[in-house]
Amino acid sequence: MTTPSFDLGPDHLELQSWVRSFAADVIRPAAAEWDEREEFPWPVLEEAAKIGLYSLDFFATQSFDETGLGIPVTMEELFWGDAGIGLAIVGTALAAAGVSANGTPEQVGEWVPQMFGEPGDLRLGAFCSSEPDAGSDVGAMRTRATYDEATDEWVINGTKTWATNGGLADVHVVTAVVDPDLRARGQASFVVPPGTKGLTQGQKFHKHGIRASHTAEVVLDQVRVPGRCLLGGKEKLDARLARAREGTRAGGNASMATFERTRPAVGAQAVGIARAAYEVALDYARTREQFGRPIIENQAIAFALADMRTSIDAARLLVWRAAWMASQGKSFDAAEGSMSKLVAGETAVKVTGQAMQVLGGNGFTREYPVERMARDAKIYTIFEGTSEIQRLVIARAISGAQIR
Repeated sequence: MTTPSFDLGPDHLELQSWVRSFAADVIRPAAAEWDEREEFPWPVLEEAAKIGLYSLDFFATQSFDETGLGIPVTMEELFWGDAGIGLAIVGTALAAAGVSANGTPEQVGEWVPQMFGEPGDLRLGAFCSSEPDAGSDVGAMRTRATYDEATDEWVINGTKTWATNGGLADVHVVTAVVDPDLRARGQASFVVPPGTKGLTQGQKFHKHGIRASHTAEVVLDQVRVPGRCLLGGKEKLDARLARAREGTRAGGNASMATFERTRPAVGAQAVGIARAAYEVALDYARTREQFGRPIIENQAIAFALADMRTSIDAARLLVWRAAWMASQGKSFDAAEGSMSKLVAGETAVKVTGQAMQVLGGNGFTREYPVERMARDAKIYTIFEGTSEIQRLVIARAISGAQIR
């Protein structure tokens, strides 16, 4: 078992420096432009691919880091650069996690490489779970997948929403209901290969923040996929459904299995946004003078900065703990993954708001990046489980009660 440490080793420090350099030299100079354009930043993704940052090899290497810290370190530095562009770079990893969490080794080997491509021929993946009437309530999902035994195909119909890279992606990972009577226990995940007929992009959302990340509806109309596109395989699915019908434990929900794997990483993204805003505020407070002295000499400002830094460090430690626990195969008995995402998301919102306050009127203008950071931060209390859902998960874990 790897012993946890509060110090990053040489490999992690090198990784941190490498990603931070890319964030500082490539992402930050482009951040305001792509936020204004509200378009997917293909040129930045191309630069990330050229250095190997956007690649299957990179994400696989970090995912297999025995300390669990490779992904959090990467996420914090990328999102310190900019959250919208950061999400454009790592959005595919959520779809890859969906395949890894639910698929067979053969399926992982077939589909995940097709989500990344290579420089000059970039590819994207999209994870499609939420629906117009089924966000936090995964049991209300209406997208249906019906097995056509004659052709060994699954026929999928429904509409997904809030899909990162939705419609733009080459490979879509879609969760659907295969047995409506079982609600959340009757769901499965499917890969929709590139070029499959019947899958189209619906509405593209114009968002408050993370504008460089493409978010859209995905419409599935009589989408037919081969039987091998059912993640985990039909034999495993049939056995799980049989257990569910008998009332025995049937195993995890397909969407939840993905989210549990990614929550510490999402928390690390929020930490990166918070740290970026804090650094802007600290630098501003040191140089901005009022009444003949730097404003950092005023207790109100100094104490706010102290609180900001303390909250960021606390959130990071929760993220690192959850990531380390996951790497060691430890169960989240007190919902430690949800704890990390909850605290980091709330911290990002609070710290970016405090940073705007430190900058005063300047913080409310686009001349400084903290207003963009504050807009970006808000999504971290909403997506991949709202703060309220995280509290619900934690409360159920520590109480054993079915709190509603």
